[in-house]
Amino acid sequence: MKLRIRDNSIRLRLTRSEVATARDEGLVRGRVQFGGNNSFEYVFESSPATVKPEAFVSNNVLTVRIPRLDVQQWAESEKVSIESEQDLDDGDQLKILVEKDFECLAPRADEDESDMFPNPKNAELT
Repeated sequence: MKLRIRDNSIRLRLTRSEVATARDEGLVRGRVQFGGNNSFEYVFESSPATVKPEAFVSNNVLTVRIPRLDVQQWAESEKVSIESEQDLDDGDQLKILVEKDFECLAPRADEDESDMFPNPKNAELT
């Protein structure tokens, strides 16, 4: 799972097996290790108790929680993303985007793309 944070937006990209795990088991985890025994974790959670996408941070863990029905429909369809905005206490909004991770259009030497979704734009190039 890839995580991108920029200003008030969070974007997760999940591979085919991660999308299947989210659908079947409800939880996908990622982790970044830092020096001094410090780490930052990020979690994608499919929850039957959640009514709309939300994100929160607690104890160095970022959790993006999506309603289970939305995750199931997304996982079992050609739909590329789940997108939402979360109202914040200060009146601002946090943009949440969860996407299927596609193969790159240009090959990268150091990247394993075997578990990524086929890029629909590859068909346009042939």
